[in-house]
Amino acid sequence: MRHMRSFVGITTGIVASLVSLFCAAGALAGPAVESPSESPLTLSQVLEEALGNHHLIREAEELEKAAAAEEAGAQAALKPSLSTRYQYFRLEDNPYAIFRTDLGVQQINMGHRGTYTWDVTLTQPLFTGFALSTKKKIASLDVAVSHVRKEMAVLDVIKHVKTAYYRVLLAQRFLDVASEEVRQLTAHLQDARRFYDQGLIPFNDVLKSQVALAQAQQVEVKRRKDLEVATADLNRLMGRDLSRPLRLEDAGPVAATPHPLEDLTAEALQGRPELNILRLELQKAKEAVRLAGSDLYPKVFAVGTYERTGKDPLGDENDYRNPETAAVGVRLDWSVFDWGKTRSQVRRQRYTVKALEERLADIENNIRLEVQAALANVQVAEENIQTAQKALEQATENLRITRLQYQQQVTTVTEVLDARTYLTQAEANYYAARYGWHMARAELERSLGRRESR
Repeated sequence: MRHMRSFVGITTGIVASLVSLFCAAGALAGPAVESPSESPLTLSQVLEEALGNHHLIREAEELEKAAAAEEAGAQAALKPSLSTRYQYFRLEDNPYAIFRTDLGVQQINMGHRGTYTWDVTLTQPLFTGFALSTKKKIASLDVAVSHVRKEMAVLDVIKHVKTAYYRVLLAQRFLDVASEEVRQLTAHLQDARRFYDQGLIPFNDVLKSQVALAQAQQVEVKRRKDLEVATADLNRLMGRDLSRPLRLEDAGPVAATPHPLEDLTAEALQGRPELNILRLELQKAKEAVRLAGSDLYPKVFAVGTYERTGKDPLGDENDYRNPETAAVGVRLDWSVFDWGKTRSQVRRQRYTVKALEERLADIENNIRLEVQAALANVQVAEENIQTAQKALEQATENLRITRLQYQQQVTTVTEVLDARTYLTQAEANYYAARYGWHMARAELERSLGRRESR
C-alpha cells in the first residue's frame, strides 16, 4: 500500500506539472487585454468606427462620386459645344481657272499654293430625338442607385459588425465557463487526492478527476483561441490591427416584443435597398427603350462658324478671297434607313424591362421568406433563453447538491464530474441562446432594411 501511494504521489506530481504547463501556455496564448483604466467599447462606438473605416463604405462613396460625375457630363451634353480646327495644305501648283475668250485661252490663278485655315464652331443641340434628355434621366437614376447602394453597404456593415460584436462576447463567456470549469475541477482533484490519502476512495476515482481536468484544460485553450479569432474579425471590420486588444460592453437585456409578420413584411418591401435598386434599374430600362428609339428621329442642331483662310499662319493675308467668313445655320442629321437596327435595339430593351419585372417579383417573394425566417429565428431564440435559463438554474443546484453528497461520501466522483459537465453544457446553452437572440435580431433588422433597433 505504501508503494502504491508513492506511485500515486509521483503520478499526481507529474499531473500537477502538466496542469501548470497548460495554464502557463494558455496565459501566453491568450488575447491581450486593454488597460483596466480604459472603459469598454459600446456597440454604438464600434459601429461608428466601423462605418468610418470600412472599405465597403469607402467603395460605395467613390461610386457615388463617379455617378455624380457621369450626371454632370450628361447635363453638359445639353449645352452648347465649342470646337476649333487648324490645318495647312500645300498644293503642287497654284489653283487656277481657265477661260476661253476671243483672245484665246487664258489661265488665271484662283488661290495660293500654301493655305492656312482655322475655324471656330459653336453647336447647340435643338432636338436629338429625346436622346440627350433621356441620357440625363438615366444618369440621374444612376446617382440614385449609387445612393441606395451605399445605404445597402451601410446595412451590410452594421449587420456584420453586430454579429461579430456578439460573437466576441459569446466567445468571452465560453472562455469564462471553461476557466471556471478548470478551477472547479482543480479543486475537485485536490479533494479526490485527500479522500484517497484517507483511504475513502479508490485510485481510479483520482484518475477520473485527472482526466476530466485535462479535458477541461484542452477546452479552455480552444475557447481562448476562439476568442482571439472572434476579436480579430471584429478588429478587421473596424479597420483596426487584427491583434489589437478589445474590451466590449456586455449586450443589453433581451426584450421580447410582439412581431406582427404582416407589418414587418410591408416594412421590408418598402425599405429594402435591394428592391429599391431594382425599381430604379427598371426605370432606367424603360428610359433605355426611349433612348434606343431616338435614332428613329432626326437630329437638329444650331451651328455658328467663324473661319479664317490665308497664306500666312494667322490667315490674315489672302489675295484671292476674303480672309474671314462667319456663318449661322441649322444642321439636320437623320439616318433614314438602317435595315431595322434601331427597331431591334428597341425590342431588346423592352425584353430587358420584362426580365427586370420578373426579377423584381422574384426578389420580393424571397424577401417575404427571408423576413419570415429571420422572425422565426428571433422567436426561437426568445423561447430558448427561457428554457436555457431554467436548465442553468437546475444544473447549478444539481452540482451544489452533488458536491455536498460527495463531501459526505454518499455519492461517487462520477456523479460529481457528470454534474459539472451538465452545468458546463447548461451555461454554454444559456449564453448561446442569449447572444444568439441578439444576432438573430441583427439579422431580422437587416432583412427589414433597418439601421437601428426599434
